[in-house]
Order: sequence, then C-alpha cells, then structure tokens
Amino acid sequence: MLNRIILIGRLTKDPELKYTPNGTAVATFTLAVDRARTNAQGEREADFINIVVWQKQAENCANYLGKGSLAAVDGRLQIRSFDGQDGQRRWMTEVIADTVRFLDKKGEGKRSEGGSMGSDIGFTDEDIPF
Repeated sequence: MLNRIILIGRLTKDPELKYTPNGTAVATFTLAVDRARTNAQGEREADFINIVVWQKQAENCANYLGKGSLAAVDGRLQIRSFDGQDGQRRWMTEVIADTVRFLDKKGEGKRSEGGSMGSDIGFTDEDIPF
C-alpha cells in the first residue's frame, strides 16, 4: 500500500507554529496549488491544501517560509474526523509533511498579479510530467 503526495505551491499566509504539551513543535499552513487546466472562463484555479509539519522542520518552516513563499511538500494524506461544538461530525483532510523544500527565500515569494506558478520558476505546467 502507498500513501504518498507531492505538492508544489505557494503559502496563503505565514505558517502558524505551536508546541504540544510535551514540547514538540508543530506548524500548520495552507498551500495553494495551481490546477493544470483553466476553467471555462479561461482563469486558472487552485486547490488550497492544509499542511502539518512536525519537530525541527516545523520550526524551520516558521522561520524561513512566509505568505507567498514557493514550497515543495512531500508527505502523506490524512483524513480524520471530530465532533464540532454543535455536535456534528466534521472531517479534516490534511497532508502530514515528511519533507518541505523551500523553493525561494522568505519575502521573495510575492507573486505578480495574474502570473502562474510555473512562470515564476522558469517552466510552464505543460513541462511537468504529472
């Protein structure tokens, strides 16, 4: 069995760093990942994917990534459920990151209006083999 996901996208806001009661660092952020095709109006759409990072890598993400930063995430998909305050069952889908690679420097990742992710790093979505 295999549960592996690889994503490249831009952070929608700065990572949020917290610590568990036993002192383990955990960071969360949302990654905006462009879809390969445009919609009926010719606009590019994106998926917004929740990322969870643990331990030293969580601290590194909080220190070196910021809103708009380009990052690659390699991890596994996790779907969990919990009961909301209203008593209704809620489902959370997130990627638990094994590796986060910083593809630009903090503050350097500001995306120009209307630009695609691929044009910022020298290739287009058609160049990606998957």
